[in-house]
Amino acid sequence: MTRPPAGGPRPMPGPGRFFSGGAEKPSDFRVSIRRLTRLLGRQRALLVPAVGLAVVSVALTVTGPRLLGHATDLVFAGLLGSRLPDGMTKEQAVAMLRAEGHGTQADLLSSVDVTPGHGMDFDAIGVVLLGVLIIYVVAALCGVLQARLVNQALQRMLAELRGEVQAKITRLPLRYFDRSQRGEVLSRVTNDIDNLGQCLQQSFSQIIASVLTIVGVLAMMVWISPLLALIAVVTVPVSILVTARIGKLAQPQFVSQWKSTGRLNGHIEEMYTGHALVRAFGRQEEAAEIFREHNERLYEASWRAQSISGLMQPMMMFIGNLNYVLVAVVGGLRVASGALTIGDVQAFIQYSRQFSQPLTQLASMGNMVQSGVASAERVFDLLDAAEQDPDPLVPAIPAQARGRVAFEHVAFRYEPEKPLIEDLSLVAEPGHTVAIVGPTGAGKTTLINLLMRFYEVTGGRITLDGVDIATMSRAGLRSSIGMVLQDTWLFGGTIAENIAYGAEGATREEIVAAARAAHVDRFVRTLPAGYDTVLDDEGVGVSGGEKQLITIARAFLAEPLILVLDEATSSVDTRTEVLIQRAMSRLRAGRTAFVIAHRLSTIRDADTILVMENGAIVEQGTHASLLEADGAYARLYQAQFAQAVAETG
Repeated sequence: MTRPPAGGPRPMPGPGRFFSGGAEKPSDFRVSIRRLTRLLGRQRALLVPAVGLAVVSVALTVTGPRLLGHATDLVFAGLLGSRLPDGMTKEQAVAMLRAEGHGTQADLLSSVDVTPGHGMDFDAIGVVLLGVLIIYVVAALCGVLQARLVNQALQRMLAELRGEVQAKITRLPLRYFDRSQRGEVLSRVTNDIDNLGQCLQQSFSQIIASVLTIVGVLAMMVWISPLLALIAVVTVPVSILVTARIGKLAQPQFVSQWKSTGRLNGHIEEMYTGHALVRAFGRQEEAAEIFREHNERLYEASWRAQSISGLMQPMMMFIGNLNYVLVAVVGGLRVASGALTIGDVQAFIQYSRQFSQPLTQLASMGNMVQSGVASAERVFDLLDAAEQDPDPLVPAIPAQARGRVAFEHVAFRYEPEKPLIEDLSLVAEPGHTVAIVGPTGAGKTTLINLLMRFYEVTGGRITLDGVDIATMSRAGLRSSIGMVLQDTWLFGGTIAENIAYGAEGATREEIVAAARAAHVDRFVRTLPAGYDTVLDDEGVGVSGGEKQLITIARAFLAEPLILVLDEATSSVDTRTEVLIQRAMSRLRAGRTAFVIAHRLSTIRDADTILVMENGAIVEQGTHASLLEADGAYARLYQAQFAQAVAETG
């Protein structure tokens, strides 16, 4: 029903369907990060306490090495004190060493808080170690609570994002879906949001902890030794430069990776839903070849993205090891000169590792962040797509619902430079049946799309009972119209639920009555569960004709003011078609009906028959008058009659 006419903008299937113009440029990385930050900002009630817990956890964790360094100094002081004569002061011991020519040892001893003749103070060492244990336990508890809060906030954000995407889809015009591959749209709604959620889940807490650790560790290093801290900080600009350069190279590849994923999913979805046709026409090899092309493109994009981003961690490890060597050498010299204690250097080496580790972690998460942002960009593209015009703030309502439809000098085109309908006027009186016939691409279905406001007219207007439908709400307009399409649609549920889809609150008696009127009851009674038989979204378990009958019963139950029948009996057998035609005659009584038909024998009793060619009405009248006119309708009718004679001859 919603397909543009032949020659319209929708691409045709084939290898070039999804790849026609090379890789697209990625969106602005910083813009996407800002949008993600705004989304996360909605969960500040959970994230602010989580960040507070992270600060406490990191602060306690950072304090640990300093206390362990103090414990090392106590042990070292105890060893030195046990080797010095009792009763001697520290100053006397230092002076003695200098007098004996041991200046380096004297400098080392001067930096240690030692009491000659006293061994290790195990009580003091125990207190320090107990304090370290308590600090680490409290830090771990804070980390667990923080992780729970972050997880809850992220899941809420993702739930809201899915809700926004779903709401956006309901506001998108039909043009968007006509021009987009179904699998591609589904990939954005499912795969990309799932990937974004996974990336945030794995990286968000780690990023917070890493940034806080860098700040806390840097403060402790400056406190211990500004010189060593300067040496450690020198490597930071190098790390940032390496990370930025690798990230800039990897981002386009991640965008390409997720675009390729969507295209591959789209092809798989098409081949799965059309599996029977693919096999019937022997196109398995062609479908497999297209799959191989998409799969190869996905492989290449994924390989390039992971290979480039995978350079981050080894590069950061190299820089971290280089920093470790510099700190160890300079720290040893400072201990030898008496400027630092062994415990200070031990703590500083731990801090240098803690300083480089979050940098390495941030770099190693670069590929995950890049992948998540690429998925976020695809979701944001969907959210930013142009929406259909909003309904009026005060929708108009016909004073009296009668079902009179008028097309007044209507013009429409799918593309600005390709007119389809020009200056079309027609009137469908209440209770009349208007049949629309013509060759494929003549604009028959387009008329229905315009009546339903799936598309907006580009000129003229359409009125319902004297009210311009553009001034009505779409929901109000469509609630007056019942549709039975050539392409049947059933959802996962029971047969009774599918029949009652357009009539909320319908009773079982009403459902059965509609089913009998549409001749559904006769085959439903043969099913083990009857009306409670569960169908999947493909309607597996019933034939194509039976699915069509169910959709017709749905229209019976809805009792709309206007009926739209688009080849509604195309999937039923001849006997059932006769029965449906009789039922439709009863259903159309007192209602305006638009019937699109290719088999002219089914619309001979229509009040008005419109013959369309190239978007224009070339003839209109009754079946008898059009045959008598011997024009386009007569030629179509004679061609079908001749074909029927040939088939039965």
